[in-house]
Amino acid sequence: MSIDLLSARRVTAAVVVTRAGFAQRLALAACVGLAVALSAVPSHAAAKIQRLVTPGGLVAWFVQDATVPLISMEYSFDGGASQDPADKPGVGHMVANLLDEGSGDMDSATFHERLDRRAIQLSYSVTRDYFRGSLRMLKDDRNEAFGLLHTSMTQARFEPKDVERIRAQLLSTLRRQALDPNNLASRKFLEVAFGDHPYGRPSTGTPESLPKVTTEDMKAYVGRVLAKDTLKIAVVGDVDAATLAKLLDDTFGSLPAKAQLTPVPDVAAAKPPQRTNVTLDVPQTVVMFGGPGIKRDDPDFMAAYVVNHILGGGSLSSRLYREVREKRGLAYSIYEQLLWMQHSALFIGSTGTRADRATETIDAITAEVKRIGEQGPSEQELSEAKSYINGSQMLSLDTSAKLAQALLQYQNDGLPIDYIDKRSEVVNAVTLADAKRVAQRLWSNGLLTVVVGRQPQAAAQPAAVKPAGAPPAPRAN
Repeated sequence: MSIDLLSARRVTAAVVVTRAGFAQRLALAACVGLAVALSAVPSHAAAKIQRLVTPGGLVAWFVQDATVPLISMEYSFDGGASQDPADKPGVGHMVANLLDEGSGDMDSATFHERLDRRAIQLSYSVTRDYFRGSLRMLKDDRNEAFGLLHTSMTQARFEPKDVERIRAQLLSTLRRQALDPNNLASRKFLEVAFGDHPYGRPSTGTPESLPKVTTEDMKAYVGRVLAKDTLKIAVVGDVDAATLAKLLDDTFGSLPAKAQLTPVPDVAAAKPPQRTNVTLDVPQTVVMFGGPGIKRDDPDFMAAYVVNHILGGGSLSSRLYREVREKRGLAYSIYEQLLWMQHSALFIGSTGTRADRATETIDAITAEVKRIGEQGPSEQELSEAKSYINGSQMLSLDTSAKLAQALLQYQNDGLPIDYIDKRSEVVNAVTLADAKRVAQRLWSNGLLTVVVGRQPQAAAQPAAVKPAGAPPAPRAN
């Protein structure tokens, strides 16, 4: 699944409105249908996915599921953080944080009280390529939930006091992140990989850019990005097609017909090998590594996905885990994954180690990546990886919210509506020759490496407290 690098570390613009009442009401609903729900969990992955076209011409992928009286909707608009002005990264991030801070004749307190009263979960987020939204409610509250969503998108107030409150919160987060080695490594890695391309800019903004973002900037962003021609929708839950069609038209129908997006060029990540060091006085050194990846529409994508699981995506079973953790004791954990975007792709991984063992850790990672690039996986590794990937799909789609998220991702990736049914065939079709070919293509060219931490000679010294205003250094989609 495509994610923003900072999203991978859970640093996105998501503004999830968590409601305690929702959990209580959900618990009651779940108890009523518990026996049915437990027996029906596996059916989500095999559910019939409908292509719903509303009278207004909107298209949604839809699964009707009355197991529990809930409705989950995920939707997105093309654009995302790549539509921020070059000198003002973070505009989309601020928009995502402010759309639910009052709309129409409701101020922020009133809007949130309406959400609280019906236990409605509403969120917005921004990645490199998409402005996304999420809505979840009990069946009986669907009219109010969709109505609040509509007003938040079309009549956001952007009251000065709310704008300044949210701006202060985001700046405070950036100041904390300035001392977070994982965040610094993520930002610097993208800066190294993409330079002055929009993907190289921090989607959450900077301490310098956020103070310059105006209400006019945010309103202009909403007007350019939130439009029907790039809208994709996924809905799973207890609602019939006719009712859902009306809800969707009422919610999205008044949006502009066409987005006014600034073109974003395709870009290849920087050519490895390269190494960048960022000095930060923290107990553990963070090592982030990667290189040019493979886009989702590439014929070799699934072969790369399977081999990547073998290299670094298989947790305790991955080659990198065995080499770095089990054999050498250099780190507690290590991961590596594929990240794909509309205009580029990466493979990227991360680990943490002692400063005086950072070079040894990088050498071990580099050697193992080179080995799989030159030799590829074994037949046994390939068979085990395919078995795991196929089996884990069922667990990854065991709730309506997860299924809706997957269906939206498949749409954004340009996959067919029956992809869930075909995915196992695509995985099983990967041959050993495919795996060896793609391994050489991706992992035989060296690594881009970013190291954040103390200099080795300072490893034994206690960490000093940095001033709160220390500047940050940049994310996958």
